[in-house]
Amino acid sequence: MGMTIAEKILARQSGQARVRPGDLVVAQVETCVLLDTHFNRHSGWRWPTRLHDPDKVALIADHIVMAATPESAIGLRAMRKVAAYYGIKRVDDAGAEQGISHQIIADKGYALPGTLLANPDSHTLSAGAFNCAARGLGRPELLRILCTGATWYLMAPTVRYELVGELPKGVSAKDAFLYLAGRWGSHDNLNIEFGGSAQAGLSMNARRTLSTMCAEVSAEFAIWEPDDLMVAHMKARTDRPFFPTMPDVDAEYVDVRTIDLSKLEPYVSGIDTVMHNTQTLSSFKEKIRLDQCVVGSCANGTMDDLAIVADIVRGRKVAPWVRFFVTPGSQAIYREAARAGLLATIAESGALITPAACGACAAQDFGALAPGEICLTATTRNYKGRMGNSDAQIHMASPATVAASAITGYITHPRDLPVLSAAEVAPA
Repeated sequence: MGMTIAEKILARQSGQARVRPGDLVVAQVETCVLLDTHFNRHSGWRWPTRLHDPDKVALIADHIVMAATPESAIGLRAMRKVAAYYGIKRVDDAGAEQGISHQIIADKGYALPGTLLANPDSHTLSAGAFNCAARGLGRPELLRILCTGATWYLMAPTVRYELVGELPKGVSAKDAFLYLAGRWGSHDNLNIEFGGSAQAGLSMNARRTLSTMCAEVSAEFAIWEPDDLMVAHMKARTDRPFFPTMPDVDAEYVDVRTIDLSKLEPYVSGIDTVMHNTQTLSSFKEKIRLDQCVVGSCANGTMDDLAIVADIVRGRKVAPWVRFFVTPGSQAIYREAARAGLLATIAESGALITPAACGACAAQDFGALAPGEICLTATTRNYKGRMGNSDAQIHMASPATVAASAITGYITHPRDLPVLSAAEVAPA
């Protein structure tokens, strides 16, 4: 039997002819990303006397970038000192180049196809959209990578998703993920591989949303097949060598599942988990009053997402009892959205546009919920206590659904918003 994408990448990076599920593989890591949270003086992190290869390291400030406390400011200063001491050139600090790490990785071509990428954040699977084997690792293992350039994996078996059809109008990659999570649940100790005829019709942003969200079903890797769109994206952003990697035609999978995108509709999750806990909005009959709505994070802070939000809120106002946070994934996206007029439209609705940081996704700098409050989010995660309070409730949906719900103040299907006249949607 042949190999899957994940198996072929780990074989190449370990110098082996063949890798199979159950193999313990020591492989070279091409890109090691470290975040600002590593530099908190209480983190327990200790730096080595030298790095294996500073050119393969990137430092990104995304969790505490606004330095809400003196402790955060000390950590960010330490990150800058470390970069200077070791000669690390790829540093994305507060300012024009800053953003959420997974968006920066996408914007700057850090995730090289056919290679391995490591990052302490659990949503590192995001880089799988670029045909890169990427996943979050713990701090001891990241220290090993910094010292030796290598890490180990216990090779997991792979589930293959064949995507066919075309997403209907008003349905997004977030809805496709919620369908996947609701139907198949946990992918613990499994890799996910995406491909199929529908891939060509999905933007890189849509693919990245799906890969990112696979952390919520506990996948090891979530890797897409390479295609012309992906290769063009990478060539425009890096001159480093990369290796587009297809699965073998006789690759062995534990299961091959088909998702017909044309049959999907908007979905919403229940609270605390998305696994076996989602349903179509058309079947969702509860009238749930919302306190907070959020669109952004590493999964849904792209230009595509901001354009969807702007289209829905244009000419409308956020419900007066709702706090609606919208977070661009990076400063580059913020600038592009500003030039396109999207930010003005969103702000005029009463939404609050936040810095390009993790922010409300885990309520680290803002967005914490009070006891009993209810949030509808298009971020990455909804487990109990995620936004700072175990007595709050978090539902998950697409950016379109969240924006529509922010307007009405209740979980709402976008199609149920009243139709506005041309005068009402015209710019002021």
